[in-house]
Amino acid sequence: MSEKLDRLVLEARRAADKRAEGYREKALKIYPWICGRCARTFTHANLRELTVHHRDHNHDNNPSDGSNWELLCLYCHDNEHQRQLEASQGKVDGKQPAAAATHSPFAALEGLLKKR
Repeated sequence: MSEKLDRLVLEARRAADKRAEGYREKALKIYPWICGRCARTFTHANLRELTVHHRDHNHDNNPSDGSNWELLCLYCHDNEHQRQLEASQGKVDGKQPAAAATHSPFAALEGLLKKR
């Protein structure tokens, strides 16, 4: 059982590494080495800090024209995924949205106007 699991994990890692290497190399050839959010510029010395973000969050959607990719620095990439996570949980700017108002201040207004 353990050998089978080890083999599956190894195959999955190899496939992910191969997939990542392919689109990363293509994206780095297509796009300038600049973060698409903060505009930080990268060189060979710090290129490892520049990541490829999938706009539709589908890592298997890798069109050769790069239309599903954008280059983001590590910080902006983490921020983007955190925002997506919070949005899926119904949060806005990291906070739960306020509960809907239940009090209606003008509910008795018609009755008060009729008394005049």
